[in-house]
Amino acid sequence: MNQVNLVGQIGDLKEIDYRNTLAIATLIELLIEKNVITRQEFARKSYYLDNMSLEELKQLRTGC
Repeated sequence: MNQVNLVGQIGDLKEIDYRNTLAIATLIELLIEKNVITRQEFARKSYYLDNMSLEELKQLRTGC
């Protein structure tokens, strides 16, 4: 029974992950459509953040 419950929970997490990803992609597309940001700016910032250490990300988040 625990295995069935675990499979159900994994399915729920997949659904939540999909919905969160869809929401983020939608926001990005709207920002680009409204000329708030460009795809190039988004790509540069993504690359920059992806290459930061966890400690740097924490500092960026807290504003320290």
